[in-house]
Amino acid sequence: MVSLTIDGKDITVAKETTILDAAAQLGIKIPTLCWLKKVSPTGACRVCAVEIEGVDRPMTACNTPVKEGIKVTTQSEKLVKIRQKIVELLLVNHPLDCPVCDAGGECDLQNSCYENGAVRQEYSAVLERRQIRYDWPLIESDPNRCILCEKCVKVDHEVVGCDAIAVVNRGEATVIDTIDGKPLNCEFCGNCVGVCPTGTLISKPFKFRGRPWAFTVTESVCAFCSTGCQIEYHSRNGRVERVTSEDETFNSGNLCINGRFGYSYANAPERLMAPAVGGSACDWNAAMGAAATGLKEVIAKYGPAAVAGMGSPRLTNEENYLFQKLFRGAIGSNNIDSEARLGYATARKALQEMLGLVGASASISAIDKAAAVLVFGCDLNAEATGMEYRVIKAVMKNDAKLVLANLRGVKLGKFANGSLVYKPGSELAVINALTKIIIEEGLEDAAFVGSKVGNLAELKGALAALSLADAAAAAGVTEVELREAARLLGGKASVAVIFGADLMRSDAAAAKVKALTNLALVLGAVGKEQGGVFPVYEKTNIQGVLDMGVAPDVLPGGQGREASAAFEKAWGRKLPADAGKDFWGIVDAIEQGAIKALYLLGCDPLASFPESGRIAKAFDKLELLIVQDAFPGEAARRANVLFPASVAVEKTGTFTTIDGRVQKLGKAANPPGDAREDWDILTELYNRLTGENRFSSPQGIFSEITALVPQYAGLADGCGVIAPVLREGSFTLAPVTTDAAVTSDSAYPYTLLAGAMLYHSGTTTTWSKNNLDVAPEGYVELSAEDAAKLGVSDGATVRLTSAAGSVAGKVRISNRLRAGMLFAPYHFRTMGVNGVVTRSSGLVRVKVEKA
Repeated sequence: MVSLTIDGKDITVAKETTILDAAAQLGIKIPTLCWLKKVSPTGACRVCAVEIEGVDRPMTACNTPVKEGIKVTTQSEKLVKIRQKIVELLLVNHPLDCPVCDAGGECDLQNSCYENGAVRQEYSAVLERRQIRYDWPLIESDPNRCILCEKCVKVDHEVVGCDAIAVVNRGEATVIDTIDGKPLNCEFCGNCVGVCPTGTLISKPFKFRGRPWAFTVTESVCAFCSTGCQIEYHSRNGRVERVTSEDETFNSGNLCINGRFGYSYANAPERLMAPAVGGSACDWNAAMGAAATGLKEVIAKYGPAAVAGMGSPRLTNEENYLFQKLFRGAIGSNNIDSEARLGYATARKALQEMLGLVGASASISAIDKAAAVLVFGCDLNAEATGMEYRVIKAVMKNDAKLVLANLRGVKLGKFANGSLVYKPGSELAVINALTKIIIEEGLEDAAFVGSKVGNLAELKGALAALSLADAAAAAGVTEVELREAARLLGGKASVAVIFGADLMRSDAAAAKVKALTNLALVLGAVGKEQGGVFPVYEKTNIQGVLDMGVAPDVLPGGQGREASAAFEKAWGRKLPADAGKDFWGIVDAIEQGAIKALYLLGCDPLASFPESGRIAKAFDKLELLIVQDAFPGEAARRANVLFPASVAVEKTGTFTTIDGRVQKLGKAANPPGDAREDWDILTELYNRLTGENRFSSPQGIFSEITALVPQYAGLADGCGVIAPVLREGSFTLAPVTTDAAVTSDSAYPYTLLAGAMLYHSGTTTTWSKNNLDVAPEGYVELSAEDAAKLGVSDGATVRLTSAAGSVAGKVRISNRLRAGMLFAPYHFRTMGVNGVVTRSSGLVRVKVEKA
């Protein structure tokens, strides 16, 4: 610790503290312009100049560390003049084009001039105009306005980890630009725009939309991945025109392309604006009447079990709760499910069985200071960018050791201390090998295992027969690499274990998640302030859709049938006793003629689910298809009854993150045309089916949730944190045997992974012009070796064929994939890669041909 005096006040602070931070602890504000809390200091602008007794020149407070016994002055007549001159000098090369500058009204340089009395310009220079970069997607750069504060570069390198821009040239020619001078090719997260203190970097979609004070600012939650970033919508004339996030938020103001630019999906001209029956537009009374009559007729003729429904993680807790209430209370069917069935529900069940958890074991902020991080079967960059920023922070600021285990190379590889690119289907071999090495070398968390794990000997016995050489061969890695990875993870005070879609959507996913949980327990990754176990999902409210009981086998809160009485009393309706069908059971039953009516709430299985071709054929057999959506997807085109719905920017309610943060949405616009909020539609249909006249509101629905769902009790204001609940007593490890790699098939010699890519989130952002400006279409990624073998080059078209179907896409040659492995993003309806994927896995064997 170091003791010093600032403006006559004594303080003792940690050794590495800067004068700026020490002053802040005393409540003393020192003016800054280039300083940014979330990145390393630069000291470029020098506005934070202070005097130190005995030092003959001013020092920059933002990057000067404290020293024992120094006396600092932050406010004096001399400093006022120094800061004034510094700001005046900054203006020498700065064009005074404030009337047309997009930063007008929120320009830090403008504010600094005002605060430091820089009201006139005594200096001049011959200005050489720099070329404005109009050729970058989504972002415009005017280097003439740049004050070289380097905030954008620091955020790009230290927070995002993209390294897309840098300080180039020297002297008067110094600018912020791409290193090679080519158009910007980055993640287009816009975090550089968010921190720019001038109008140098601006959002092109927001350019000339209006002055900041002309917009209504609404606090809300990002509607895309499950990280749950806090945002602000800026709306005007019924449209959201931009999204920002403040540094004081949970996500420190950091957003991805979807969070910052994906809002334009809400303004898409294709939005559904009127109800329809049989493909013809009608009023709400006719559409509601058709839906209610159609459902009643199916129930009367075939029974309530002939009706099924699919909810969505894109909808709020309140809306998903109403949906399952509609089915159980009004229709009398447990045939409800959601896309959680594609992987997250399986992972959650495995975690619940072993740990008692229904989500992450800790707040995602606990990743920041973990001593080691394992990211398994997950491209965080595409699935949950906000969590990737946390991993980068752990590595860059806290020297965490990072180990990646993936089917392909991912962006985090540049930060990794160890990387295991394993063969398809060999997840258990990798996990069990890591676990075996950690135990054999005494790298387990002995204190945690000794007090919290009851059957380590059983796991040791199960792993005794495992040959590390055989495991390495099966996985396509070396035994040395496995040992290095295990040593990076083992023996650490805290470990974060993060896993995603490639693991959750693999064959035998439940066993693999349990094996990974074994590894997490041996490492002592749960029950600590730092680190934890984190299942990752690409869509916002995946946790909430399951919490609200949109599943065939549980009531809201994960409660079993023993809780039926409470719901029956609250609803005044008898709940169905029959076991419901999950999504694939629903498809089977439609094919067999047992299910006649289907209600799709905010989802389109024809566009986003595996075996989409088979699903389409099944849907042709339905007597009644009700679709409630905001966009005219494939299912909407087939709907007998179509309800135009709202999107996140147009509604109130709550989302729940994977780590249990329940957050409120803010309504920033109204649904277009005659579209309505989803909870409102569901309430009216419920009343028509039951003959009741219940009034609903998001607040009222949430109150009902808090009364019936134990985890949500006490969250009466609509927000809060559901603390993770670990099983009491000791944990039981679940030994699982090593799997075999995907078998070869001469008819289908390649393995295709269908997954998420950066720049899109599900199919929702394919309605966003901003996202499409960067990534307009799907592609087939393959190695240079495979490209040469097939005789194709970048941009060529190939056809992929599996046992399930066939699709075509343009070639993208990459160094991220091993030979024989392909990747294609599943977001694009036009490419429709889900048509070749089967239900059991995101991996499928395919043949590749020139198209």
